[in-house]
Amino acid sequence: MTTDLTPSHLALVPFVSVHNMMRLVNTMGAEGFITELAAYIEEDFKRWPEFDKTPRVASHSHEGVIELMPTADAELYGFKYVNGHPKNMKEGFQTVTAFGVLSAVSNGYPVLLTEMTILTALRTAATSALVGRYLAPEGSKVMAMIGNGAQCEFQAMAFRALCGINTLRLYDIDPAATAKAKRNLEGQGFEITTCTSGQEAVEGAQIVTTCTADKQYATILSDNMIGRGQHINAIGGDCPGKTELHKDILLRSDIFVEYPEQTRIEGEIQQLAEDHPVTELWKVMRGEAQGRRDAAQITLFDSVGFAIEDFSALRFVRDKVDGTDFAEPLDMLADPDDPRDLFGMVQRAKG
Repeated sequence: MTTDLTPSHLALVPFVSVHNMMRLVNTMGAEGFITELAAYIEEDFKRWPEFDKTPRVASHSHEGVIELMPTADAELYGFKYVNGHPKNMKEGFQTVTAFGVLSAVSNGYPVLLTEMTILTALRTAATSALVGRYLAPEGSKVMAMIGNGAQCEFQAMAFRALCGINTLRLYDIDPAATAKAKRNLEGQGFEITTCTSGQEAVEGAQIVTTCTADKQYATILSDNMIGRGQHINAIGGDCPGKTELHKDILLRSDIFVEYPEQTRIEGEIQQLAEDHPVTELWKVMRGEAQGRRDAAQITLFDSVGFAIEDFSALRFVRDKVDGTDFAEPLDMLADPDDPRDLFGMVQRAKG
């Protein structure tokens, strides 16, 4: 007797590889992708109370961190596996890699498996620029970018797509990183000024983005570098013991966060008292709290990344790849004819 080893349709999960994620981004255009993704993120922030929420589950070592970021609403469960290893670049590895899964709550079956190294960069940038719409000074045109690594260009594309930024002032302690970013961004039509210090970079900028990789307390921005009316997009500090801003900047700023229970562990506000007031962004987006009040206010997005943003990205990708060749079927779930006879399925596969 011949055994049919062809997987059933229930065994197959749509899988988006790195190759297909790049195809999808290039087909849509990076700014188009980010703009549509930001709409999904905003939609989910506006229904924030519907989600299960917990700080990410982190396993720290001297070399870096490995994290799981789960959340769910009534219909879908999503999680992301992600690492952060600052030393990796010197050894030829990426600092951050990730993959994610979206599943149906009704039966627990995955409905999407996807790379999330590229997708995380895109969702981080989309979130930053979305928040910029609520917090950046009106008419902002210039952004300083301190830290010109893998996230730099995505941030620039997002802030142009969502906030109208087209002039960038770049600084990194590694001139090669700045040269790379300048080359890539000039190719996208940005006006670029390369700077020799963080102080020089922030001059004349309405928005200041910090995105450095060192896993330590650091002072990327000192108090004298930030003036009235600026918006700070602080995305580098994202684990215990890692910050980028001098404490005095925090004390002068109105601070906006994703999920306080996580940000107080990992964000810039780990430097402050546990009861220091912060504003949750979902309340701003729902009109329940105020964002920018006036032109003189210093606003700070203390960004650490939260699972709901990944959930939004997974939903977005699922919808974009459905019925297309951007996803390929992966034989991932055992599906015996009799759900009780998993052993028999294995034995029959001998042929």
